[in-house]
Amino acid sequence: MGRFVNCGNQSFARAKRQTHMRSSYRDEDVTLLLKDITGLVKPQPTEERERLIQSGKHYSEMLPIEYVPTQKYMEVYREALEKYAGPTARAVGKLSDKIIQARGQDVVIVSLARAGIPIGILVKHFICRKYQLDVPHYAISIIKGRGIDANAMRYLLGRYQPQRLLFLDGWIGKGAILEELRKDIAAYEGVSADIAVVADPANVTALCGTHEDILIPSSCLNCTVSGLVSRTFLRDDIIGAEDFHGAVYYGELADADLSYEFIDAIERHFELGRESTKMDSGHEADDENAVSGRGIDEARKIAAAFGVGDINLIKPGIGETTRVLLRRVPWKVLIDERYRDNPELDHIVRLAEEKNVPIEYGALKHYKCCGIIKRLSET
Repeated sequence: MGRFVNCGNQSFARAKRQTHMRSSYRDEDVTLLLKDITGLVKPQPTEERERLIQSGKHYSEMLPIEYVPTQKYMEVYREALEKYAGPTARAVGKLSDKIIQARGQDVVIVSLARAGIPIGILVKHFICRKYQLDVPHYAISIIKGRGIDANAMRYLLGRYQPQRLLFLDGWIGKGAILEELRKDIAAYEGVSADIAVVADPANVTALCGTHEDILIPSSCLNCTVSGLVSRTFLRDDIIGAEDFHGAVYYGELADADLSYEFIDAIERHFELGRESTKMDSGHEADDENAVSGRGIDEARKIAAAFGVGDINLIKPGIGETTRVLLRRVPWKVLIDERYRDNPELDHIVRLAEEKNVPIEYGALKHYKCCGIIKRLSET
């Protein structure tokens, strides 16, 4: 049952300490069901990882080198945070309202590591402040092509009734992780494959803050806005049969950690006294404003238009385009003509310029931009 304030239940803090995964998040904000593999995996340069991925090695068996962005890029990030903290906060508020309306006070938030974690903390805080409920919040790993962490699921189902679990992520690109979730969760009777997200431009879930492709500022950075935690890792020589999926803690980047600066900036715009339904652009964030059709169909059209045979190389949406530029080898970036020179995409343009990635402008339906990964076998 959801606990009424005090928000920050100490039993969750004890559970976090028992999992031994370090992060810069406070114990009471999230329990990371991850194995700390710090020092056990040597990060690899982006192009080396990309070649291995495209030759058949699974991305979860490697980790990228995390870096502190350039001063110019950080200026763009701070501008984005200032401009889009309000829309993000209102989308978080609407999502939180929907969660309580749909699942009640007994909900247990299960964020998908790592992009879901800061959003899960924001939702937990919003629910605490508006509804005076301290809902449990965990983070677990789900890996495309490898599935959800079965040991983490056993941990949760040993403590909570299955119908209480609600999965949460930051945003949806094409919807690939949702398909992975639906496939995996079929094995767990009573657990819903519903997913809650702040932004769903792909139009695949009603449990979202908005169907608009909005900029969520945390998508602009890697571990320095995600509790200094890496993306999740799964390889048999390091992750045993009884282990949670792994992650690295980048303590050496502590001086550059902006995890709570981001959370605090969004929370300053929380609107707790009424339903949060409006975005700064003037568009309502209600389901009826979703663009017709599915994002995956538009992704397939983009692939066909640019002669890309592998749909996995197409990464639509602001969040996914940012990820391509930060940790993959981009071929080009597409930007909807309506958003040429729009400050919301300044960080995309800045990253593309820094990496000499060409930008093309055209017509996109569900998304404001799209990243296309370079097929290295053709270079």
